Amino acid sequence: MAKPAKAAAHVRNIHETSAGGLIWRRGASDDFEVVLVRPAGKDAWCLPKGLLEKGESAEDAAVRECREETGFTVSPVEPLGEISYVYSRRTEAAGPLIRVFKKVYFFLMKFEGGDSAAHDREIDDVAWVGLSEAERRASYKSERALITKARTLLL
Repeated sequence: MAKPAKAAAHVRNIHETSAGGLIWRRGASDDFEVVLVRPAGKDAWCLPKGLLEKGESAEDAAVRECREETGFTVSPVEPLGEISYVYSRRTEAAGPLIRVFKKVYFFLMKFEGGDSAAHDREIDDVAWVGLSEAERRASYKSERALITKARTLLL
């Protein structure tokens, strides 16, 4: 006689809110350049972003995360857009599955100064790239769409 199928392991659902920015400046040839970061241990290029801290506004979190992940000081210019997605993770290899419903608020951020060598250890690389290169290099379709939107706002 066959054993009855095991009940599916309990999946815990959580909601996270993050914020980040598309940092821009005028390059040497007066063209617009933007910042992409490569998170530690990943083969992906993306916009800097991170979780809101308790009591922090999305705009304040975006400024802080941009500073931490790039080493740059920035000033917010205007909201750029929101991205929502769902992913799953485990805190331990054999631990329960956690389904994360994530919303990320992005802002157009003007570069004010700083040094990319001062980025935190969550990031392996920080790169200034032209808008067209950023649209090609960004790993996530939703972030490429934000770069395209930024192009229309900046030009």
